Amino acid sequence: MSVTAIDQAAAGASAPALGPQTAIARIAELQQLITQVRCGGSSNGGASFADALAGAGAQPTASAAAYGTPAAFGTTGVGTNVAAAGGSGDGAQYDDLVQAAAQRYGLDPALLHGLIQQESGFNPNAGSPAGAQGLCQLMPGTAASLGVTDPLDPAQSIDGGARYLKAQLDAFGGDPSLALAAYNAGPGAVRRFDGVPPYAETQAYVQKVLGYANAYRSTHP
Repeated sequence: MSVTAIDQAAAGASAPALGPQTAIARIAELQQLITQVRCGGSSNGGASFADALAGAGAQPTASAAAYGTPAAFGTTGVGTNVAAAGGSGDGAQYDDLVQAAAQRYGLDPALLHGLIQQESGFNPNAGSPAGAQGLCQLMPGTAASLGVTDPLDPAQSIDGGARYLKAQLDAFGGDPSLALAAYNAGPGAVRRFDGVPPYAETQAYVQKVLGYANAYRSTHP
């Protein structure tokens, strides 16, 4: 989790003026949240931190910072801001796993492929500062809830990420943009804003994944 991102979220241009005592209390709340993230205190990833940040009264107008979500808070306990060096680029060697997982859970394989490309750059050993791991950048709590015992195993990570993405699609009426936003910033944030949250990172995340998905479709008719 980037302290800069937290500062951006807490100091949004639309935030109301704070009195001295309120400002002191807000700073204390944010410091506590930062400490929890650095110490791994969030059991379900960056999404819970985003929700806690919003609950503390901050006005996230720039980025809720997936974990580094995801989410990414990833959402899921998933997210971005990963160490993606070492990825294969196009992920061709994982096409069979992506296709199989997509068929298993009734997903568009292009959407799943695009998500993995954005999350990890197809580096199975990718990791985030907040602890998300693997191709689909699952946070430990999320991975455990999905039955993923080794998030660095490509087959397990893709299966877990596909299951989580499917859950978000089901939760948000099959809307890919909302599902991706939930994967990155957490479903709570999507519900709170009744749409893609106004976090610059999440909005960019959604557009990038959809762009990667379109590019994949063009080469895999």
